[in-house]
Amino acid sequence: MEIVYVYVKKRSEFGKQCNFSDRQAELNIDIMPNPELAEQFVERNPVDTGIQCSVSMSEHEANTERFEMETRGVNHVEGGWPKDVNPLELEQTIRFRKKVEKDENYVNAIMQLGSIMEHCIKQNNAIDIYEEYFNDEEAVEVMEEAPSAKTINVFRDPQEIKRAATHLSWHPDGNRKLAVAYSCLDFQRAPVGMSSDSYIWDLENPNKPELALKPSSPLVTLEFNPKDSHVLLGGCYNGQIACWDTRKGSLVAELSTIEFSHRDPVYGTIWLQSKTGTECFSASTDGQVMWWDIRKMSEPTEVVIMDITKKEQLENALGAISLEFESTLPTKFMVGTEQGIIISCNRKAKTSAEKIVCTFPGHHGPVYALQRNPFYPKNFLTVGDWTARIWSEDSRESSIMWTKYHMAYLTDAAWSPIRPAVFFTTKMDGTLDIWDFVFKQCDPALSLKVCDEALFCLRVQDNGCFIACGSQLGTTTLLEVSPGLSTLQRNEKNIASSMFERETRREKILEARHREMRLKEKGKAEGRDEEQTDEDLDIDLEVLVSRAEEEFFDIIFAELKKKEADAIKLTPMPQQPSPEEDQAVEEGEEAAGEGKSEEVEEDLA
Repeated sequence: MEIVYVYVKKRSEFGKQCNFSDRQAELNIDIMPNPELAEQFVERNPVDTGIQCSVSMSEHEANTERFEMETRGVNHVEGGWPKDVNPLELEQTIRFRKKVEKDENYVNAIMQLGSIMEHCIKQNNAIDIYEEYFNDEEAVEVMEEAPSAKTINVFRDPQEIKRAATHLSWHPDGNRKLAVAYSCLDFQRAPVGMSSDSYIWDLENPNKPELALKPSSPLVTLEFNPKDSHVLLGGCYNGQIACWDTRKGSLVAELSTIEFSHRDPVYGTIWLQSKTGTECFSASTDGQVMWWDIRKMSEPTEVVIMDITKKEQLENALGAISLEFESTLPTKFMVGTEQGIIISCNRKAKTSAEKIVCTFPGHHGPVYALQRNPFYPKNFLTVGDWTARIWSEDSRESSIMWTKYHMAYLTDAAWSPIRPAVFFTTKMDGTLDIWDFVFKQCDPALSLKVCDEALFCLRVQDNGCFIACGSQLGTTTLLEVSPGLSTLQRNEKNIASSMFERETRREKILEARHREMRLKEKGKAEGRDEEQTDEDLDIDLEVLVSRAEEEFFDIIFAELKKKEADAIKLTPMPQQPSPEEDQAVEEGEEAAGEGKSEEVEEDLA
């Protein structure tokens, strides 16, 4: 049984307000001072007290409501008809028109509107509002200002163990995102516990990547699909080709099998211009270039071995480290090799040996960058060793233009998509060089120190205003160049074209001259007597050695004399003696001379 007792209290007995009133003061307690405690008191003098002079400030956060936008469409149809008339029915509309035309108000309205319309028609006939007055002006005239660049954003590798940013790729739609591939390219020196993730960054949020791509092996290259921006192609360090669909998340959507993949890291991947937008090809230092279709990644559709001897032997193949494919030349592609040779290939040839069309001598080291000029595809840019070189397909023995030899190794280069005479290079000392050979040929138009570590990769946005540079510690720096470097100048296309043609003609003349000299030397060598005695060889060797020694010592003595001259210049000049001191010195010299003459006479006696 449940026992319940309810306590009830009247409303007047609780919640009553307090009424205060005045009254006299009362002394509740009085404690007298204790003299014994006063003796224990210790005076502190001086007193150190910390005070805060700055203004106290507080931080508040407010979460505002996001402004939501939506797109709506309006379908306009023919209006002005009464509800009982269907505008799609021709008979009803004709009947209604005849009825309106018989109305007197209709004739008056037409007469009033007719004069207004006649005035407007005469104005249109007098002035062509769509006339273009500056048809010949193709380029915008830019004010002459010094070339400059400024840092917009910095995207840092979020992992604790830092890795190098090895490749960059801009989002094809609006360039609002940037894909960065991270890996350690030092052979067998990767730190324990190093992450293999690569990231897609939003340009407006450098604090956190938008999406992490999780491959089975670190990515060396990463490219957006130009036809489908949700699809990315990556080349792994273990030689596999991976494909992602950002709509499906961070995991790999398609992956090539190991037995049919490359044997070395994949240093180059490029999407091909195809109807489906699913074809691509890759290159690696194992000497193979492979074609793939991402719909069936089990094995490549085609393989070309980079053997310039055309024997199709993988042992003799040159390691591919950079790729170039131009959509306007769908049958051609180019490969930059580890040995510094550039190979031009034809994809439509019947055999693998015929696919290698020609070679260019290239550089002293690996060709890290290879790109055709977007305005003149016959000319292409390469980077290797300490120089950047511009080549022409018509001149195969040497480049038509080149930069000076830098103190630091060059790592990457790219043409400007807007200006045909501007290209960018990165170096191992962390410097970004911007070259404008219409403005200056010997030195870069702008040299910018981006970071202290080495820059590994470079990518230019399609509008030519923004440049992304990846460094050895995984830092990606976004730079904005001045309008002068990203706006087409007047007659720049004609100037660049004439410069390329002039340098190509010059190289052809030099090649023909060198060919003639080689033929003459060959004829002289054949006419000489090839038999030569060992004594003659010994004499020639001795002469060469003695000549080399003389040149060596001459250089040493010249350097010593130069140092002595510099030291004499640095020593302080002696003070000029007074006339009295000069007279005393002369008298002393005369006395010494008389003493010496007397000693000589005594010796003779």
